[in-house]
Amino acid sequence: MDEMNRIRELTRQRNYGDALAAAHALSTKLPKNRDLLYLVAVNQRCLNRIPEALTTLAQLEREHPELSRLYQERGFCFLSVRDSARAIAELQQGVRRNPALTASWVALENLYRMTGDSKNAAAAAEQLVTLKRLPPEVVQAGSHFSEGDFGAAEKLVREHLLKDANDIEALRLLARIERQRDALDEAERLIESVLTLAPDYRAAHGEYAEILIGRQKYLQAREHMQMLLQLEPDNVDYRSLYATACAGLGDHQSAIALYRALLAKDAPPHSHLLLGHSLRALGRQTEAIDSYGAALKARPDFGDAYWSLANLKTYRFSDAEIARMQGALAARDETDRLHLHFALGKALEDRGRYEESWTHYERGNALRRASSRYRPEFAEINTQRQVEVCTRQFFAERAGVGAPDPAPIFIVGLPRSGSTLIEQILASHSLVDGTQELHDVSRIVQELQGPRSDPNEPRYPGALRDLDLANFHALGERYLADTRAFRTRKPAARFFIDKMPNNYRHIGLIHLMLPNAKIIDVRREPMACCFGNFKQLFAGGQDFSYDLDSIARYYRTYLQLMSHWDAVLPGRVLRVFHEDVVEDLEISVRRLLDFCGLPFEHACLEFHKTARGVGTASSEQVRQPINRDGLHQWRRYRRWLNPLEEALGDALIRYRDEPSVAVAQGAGDAA
Repeated sequence: MDEMNRIRELTRQRNYGDALAAAHALSTKLPKNRDLLYLVAVNQRCLNRIPEALTTLAQLEREHPELSRLYQERGFCFLSVRDSARAIAELQQGVRRNPALTASWVALENLYRMTGDSKNAAAAAEQLVTLKRLPPEVVQAGSHFSEGDFGAAEKLVREHLLKDANDIEALRLLARIERQRDALDEAERLIESVLTLAPDYRAAHGEYAEILIGRQKYLQAREHMQMLLQLEPDNVDYRSLYATACAGLGDHQSAIALYRALLAKDAPPHSHLLLGHSLRALGRQTEAIDSYGAALKARPDFGDAYWSLANLKTYRFSDAEIARMQGALAARDETDRLHLHFALGKALEDRGRYEESWTHYERGNALRRASSRYRPEFAEINTQRQVEVCTRQFFAERAGVGAPDPAPIFIVGLPRSGSTLIEQILASHSLVDGTQELHDVSRIVQELQGPRSDPNEPRYPGALRDLDLANFHALGERYLADTRAFRTRKPAARFFIDKMPNNYRHIGLIHLMLPNAKIIDVRREPMACCFGNFKQLFAGGQDFSYDLDSIARYYRTYLQLMSHWDAVLPGRVLRVFHEDVVEDLEISVRRLLDFCGLPFEHACLEFHKTARGVGTASSEQVRQPINRDGLHQWRRYRRWLNPLEEALGDALIRYRDEPSVAVAQGAGDAA
């Protein structure tokens, strides 16, 4: 914008009065613009109007708390009035968010020396030397990245890499940008390039482990951390990553011991949270509650700790806790506010205060939606491609090409459909090992998609046509090998469960890789299922669930795709309705076991007595006898759910449809 550039130029020329007047004039059109508010504050400070500058910065923080320069500018304001302690605190917050703030490091070095803090002064000086060593483009790109301007950061760093393809800091920064975009496969490749060029780069090794954990490659991550811990056995960050990898593998006993050891050495509040998650997974609810409480004691506005208590589904908040949550909504951090809204939604729902509860669920979903890149049409395009590619003829030409091992049992469907209950029932059988929601199929799909696939023209599932038949056998064997690390509770069991709901999208691929695997589709009445998704804050991977229209479209897409699999792979998938399981447990259990080729065992009826790790939101519910409590909870919110009901349309009835001969014949003809 020409006017914004003019204000910047006036500021650079130290014409602060004219710059401020121009900024005030422009602010009538752009009252919340981040860069404009920042320029107003800078010019107010330079005119020694410190109270006005601090007021502007407070507004800037409300609107754009991610901007690291606002903390730098506030530090400069306090420096102007000789308040060294507050200046240091603000500048520290700025460089924590953006380590490339050279002016902040210069100020901090001087302040530390003035206050006699020689250790921190030396650290600030070292950071300045590091920044001076780096190419200016990389420093500038790092600053853009820290302030959330990923497009500008990527443009700068890619232009630099065209001139110097082996610049390890540029490659490392590009990996961080790709991580931020959830392109973890590309981030992994970039960090591997860094480590090839600089094998001893410890910071890159730590980031590599974080990426492996993000890709659910927990075994590789744990092995990597073991190597690093041999070099630095007391490194707190390495030990925390090692514990996270253990938890990811389902080895919660080891994770608990590691987290407790970390907390004995004054670890950050997040370690209490992670300890609580592992305790919860093992059914040690009282200890988990204590651990979440310890996280709140260490940081009273810790939204994730409140949400973790709410997400137990059985915890009931006191009046005082609800009041504290409501007070904490003023927290600076948007992530805290997000978690608090979902926690308050659950807390007030339990009190029967449904209108207030709905308001918080709606606000929490709006916050999550604002940061999401999800588009409903992407799932719809993928579904149409599956229908076009995965015909009956396509499967007939590739019959029996996969690995013949019958060990996997896939439980698929939508989240909040009752799939954890089915998993717990089957995992109670002596011949079945319950693992967790495994990401191995989605990782194979990502590789078939390739990097930066256009969601409007996805390479998958079309890429399946191009695979040699032997590749399907190799992919099946790879899946079996990669998932073996999770088969720890009953390693000798003949069967194991993969309960990743989203695998319903990849039943065609699963059938080709593992033609003898069992596939169970767990389905729940649409209104109950969709509302269950709307009020659930997922750790990741379910971005469709934060908007009622998107949820309805996703549910309808799910029905469409499952109908297709029924038509082209008749009899391949067992459909289980959650309501039927609740109404007649024994008949449902016998039907499940018959489908899986398992003899009846009474333990499957007493699934709630089975001691095993459960990592989903239903962990505490499946440790109780079956009940009807959750079947119709959505009706309490009916007056706010009319748009959902209308968007679902005939799916409200069609979800109970069974595959018909006519549908199957039509699919065969189309092939």
